[in-house]
Amino acid sequence: MKIKQVLFIHGGGEDGYIADITLADSLQKELGDAYKVHNPQIHFNDTLPDFGWLKQIGNEISSVKDDIILAGHSFGASMLLKYLSENRVKKKIDGLFLIAPPYWSGDEEWKQGIKLQKGFADKIPKDIPVHFYHCKDDEEVNFDDFLIYKQKLPRAIFHEILQGGHQLNNDLTIVAKDIRFLLKNS
Repeated sequence: MKIKQVLFIHGGGEDGYIADITLADSLQKELGDAYKVHNPQIHFNDTLPDFGWLKQIGNEISSVKDDIILAGHSFGASMLLKYLSENRVKKKIDGLFLIAPPYWSGDEEWKQGIKLQKGFADKIPKDIPVHFYHCKDDEEVNFDDFLIYKQKLPRAIFHEILQGGHQLNNDLTIVAKDIRFLLKNS
């Protein structure tokens, strides 16, 4: 049996990688041995407009053999969306699973390299199923960002979760279930 490859991109902040190890572990546990969750640490480079994330994400996608499933949390989820809307990926992406991604807006200098381009939704390949997850009680990323994505990317599937905070109580059972369902029916 061929093992399905999942690339999980963690959230930002000083300890985003450490905080999200539990999420990646939860995803691996729920998906089981038929899947391999890759959880690389992405490093911030304050001298670059995108903090160096897009190049590192591209390298990580390229390093995974075979088809790939992409999942990301918070800042990492927003950077996955940016990467896919601005770069052509040659390998097959079976699905994109975005947990609590912020929608970057405003004129602050530091946001310019991480904001999505106008018309970003039209640049994401139509054959990639896209799922968004956001808890209504998230205190890190405003639930309004979820509603903006819902408006801008209506073809995606949106999972509104009542509680679980920014980390979904460190339980990605709902994401794993959707990944398994998607691949079972493809």
